[in-house]
Amino acid sequence: MTTSATPLDALRVEVDTALRKFLDGRAHLLGEPDLAPLLRAAEDFLAGGKRLRPAFCYWGWRAAGGSPEPAIFTAAASLELLQASALVHDDVMDESDLRRGMPAAHRRFRMLHEESGWHGSAARFGEGAAILLGNLLLLWAGQMWRGSGLPADALAAAQPVHDHMCAELMCGQYLDLLEQANGENTFDSALRVALYKSGKYSVEQPLRLGLVLATRGEQPWIERLCVDYGQAVGIAFQLRDDVLGVFGDPAETGKPAGDDLREGKRTMLIARALANATARQAAEVRALLGNPELDAAGVDRLRAVIEDTGALLACEDMIKRYVENALSALDTAPITEDAREALASLAVVATARRT
Repeated sequence: MTTSATPLDALRVEVDTALRKFLDGRAHLLGEPDLAPLLRAAEDFLAGGKRLRPAFCYWGWRAAGGSPEPAIFTAAASLELLQASALVHDDVMDESDLRRGMPAAHRRFRMLHEESGWHGSAARFGEGAAILLGNLLLLWAGQMWRGSGLPADALAAAQPVHDHMCAELMCGQYLDLLEQANGENTFDSALRVALYKSGKYSVEQPLRLGLVLATRGEQPWIERLCVDYGQAVGIAFQLRDDVLGVFGDPAETGKPAGDDLREGKRTMLIARALANATARQAAEVRALLGNPELDAAGVDRLRAVIEDTGALLACEDMIKRYVENALSALDTAPITEDAREALASLAVVATARRT
């Protein structure tokens, strides 16, 4: 593997190859013609994505002295199956229409039902099929991880980290539902959801997985690096996602402009805006946020409030500070130089402005 390109570019081919090999190995298990749409949906869903989680896992491995052997690419690639499972379920819970510019899984299966002229509710069929697809992807993530070919002692040492990461993700999804149900939120409560639902399992835990796989166990410096670098990048990553969910270009996000506003997501960006808003501005946000029929004018109005309250600028400043703190943590960590450079680059790539 060369390192002439960015850490993500260099890794993507290896991850895609490992995923393709794994899915090809599952094809015979879904040999029934009626199951073909399920496999195609999995393949299409896994075709996109930035491969951030495998990258943090791989460079964690390299940071602790691991070599670029095929097994680590397979283990790291399994995190894409976990991510795909989470996104399929997340889209069902949020009733999202699009994901990565394509119909969300439940919409895809709903259209299959409608086009086939089947009996019963197309919407319920779509949601049920998507839930099963997400469960299948979760099952496959564990199979790919365990069957990666890494030494048994390495996998055994990292398994508690892997299990904890999966549990954190599920708990984060529940906290997200709870946050929306509660209606009002604070920046701290939104941060808690962001950490559990996205930040930890996007950056901190994949990094810890790679480090523990290579060292066969936790060490004090690993914990410091995962918190000081991993959590900081994870929070900045989610803050960027919050901003893109409101101000992002649909060509970049793969979702309609302002979709997070229609879904009523109680993000850190929204929490900051409400904290700084006047009574009139807060009333506007509460009246418009979560309206599934929100039109372009409504999106523009909410964007204006977010900007006028200084919430957008505050989030941009926080992203910058978190990344700076993360890069400082790399300076003193006892890791390999190539990994130090790669992790510094990943921190920037994961949180870059794409609006």
